[in-house]
Amino acid sequence: MRYSSYSELCRGHICQAVICDQYHKGIISGSICQDLCELHLVEWRTCLSAAPGQQVYSGLWRDKDVTIKCGIEEALDSKAQSDAAPRRELVLFDKPTRGTSIKEFREMTLSFLKAKLGDLPSLPALVGQVLLMADFNKDNRVSLAEAKSVWALLQRNEFLLLLSLQEKEHASRLLGYCGDLYLTEGVPHGAWHVAALPPLLRPLLPPALQGALQQWLGPAWPWRAKIAIGLLEFVEELFHGAYGTFYMCETTLANVGYTATYDFKMADLQQVAPEATVRRFLQGRRCEHSTDCTYGHDCRAPCDRLMRQCKGDLIQPNLAKVCALLRGYLLPGAPADLREELGTQLRTCTTLSGLASQVEAHHSLVLSHLKTLLWKKISNTKYS
Repeated sequence: MRYSSYSELCRGHICQAVICDQYHKGIISGSICQDLCELHLVEWRTCLSAAPGQQVYSGLWRDKDVTIKCGIEEALDSKAQSDAAPRRELVLFDKPTRGTSIKEFREMTLSFLKAKLGDLPSLPALVGQVLLMADFNKDNRVSLAEAKSVWALLQRNEFLLLLSLQEKEHASRLLGYCGDLYLTEGVPHGAWHVAALPPLLRPLLPPALQGALQQWLGPAWPWRAKIAIGLLEFVEELFHGAYGTFYMCETTLANVGYTATYDFKMADLQQVAPEATVRRFLQGRRCEHSTDCTYGHDCRAPCDRLMRQCKGDLIQPNLAKVCALLRGYLLPGAPADLREELGTQLRTCTTLSGLASQVEAHHSLVLSHLKTLLWKKISNTKYS
C-alpha cells in the first residue's frame, strides 16, 4: 500500500490494518474485503480528512478513482492501537448476535430505518436493498459477518444517506464496502480551491481570503452557473423523495463539488440529515434562545420562550440557505446584464422561511425562476 504525505490526523494504514484484522478473523465481510485485504487492489492516496474522527482519502480501486471512507476513531490513538480492534468488535459489530434469523434481521433493520427516516411506506423496499447488499456474494443467504457489517454501516449517517439517495443524480455512487469502510465514486473537484492546503490550515483562512481564492482559482462564471443549477436540483431531490425529506445542516462551499464536466456532486453528506431525525432531536428540547435549538451546524428551530422548549419546524429551509451561499458564489463575475436580476432573485430566495411543505408552491416557484434565469444565460453554449 502506498501513501502520499499527509498530516498526523490521517492514519490510512491503521484503518486498513484494523479492518483487515477483523476480516481475517471472520467478524466482518463485504464486497471489497478480498480486494482490500488479500489482493491489495485498493491504493490509498491523498488524505482529505479535516478531523481525526472522519477518515477520508482519495484512492484508486481497479483503475477507478474512488473516495475511501473509514470510521476508525478508536484506532487513532497510537497508545491504544493494540486493543483498538477488540474494542471495535465489542461496540461496533455487536449486532446482530449469533442465532438471529434473517426474518429478525429484516425486522430489526426496518425498525432502525423507521426511527431514522420516519414511518414511510417505501421502507420495506429500502430494507430489501440492504439485504441485497449484505448478500454481496449472491449465495441467497446473509451470514453473521455480512449482517454485522451492513448493520455497522447503517449506523453511519453518510452511508445511510448514500443508500437513500442512490437513485439521485447529485449524490456519489456507492461502489463497495468491507465492514464499516466503504468506497464511493471518485472525489469531486472542490468548489472552493483551498482543498490542496493541509486540513488543519483550512479553518484558519478568513472568509474574505476564501472568497478571493474562489474568484482567482475557481471555474469561469458560466461553469459556476452550471454547478449552481445542479445544487438547486439537489435541493429538489432532498425534498419529498421516496425516503422522505432531508435537511442540509451545514451549508458551505466546502460541500459543493463537481465532476470534470462541471456537473454538481455533493462532496460530503455527513451534515445532511433526515427530517425525522432532526425533528426527534429538536422537538421538546429545553431552550432559552433559538441558538439552543440547533441540529448540526445550521439547522435551527424557534425556541418557544414561554414553554422553554424547541419547536420541531426549522426557521430556514434548505433553499434559503443554499441561495445565501450562491450570492457569494454567483454574483462576483456575473454578466452585467444578469447581475441585477440575479441579485434580486437570490435576495428573495434567502428570505424564505418555515418548512418548505407549508409553502411548497412558493418555494418551487422561486427555485424554478432561479434555474430558468441561469439556464437562459448558458443554454446553447459550450457551457450547457
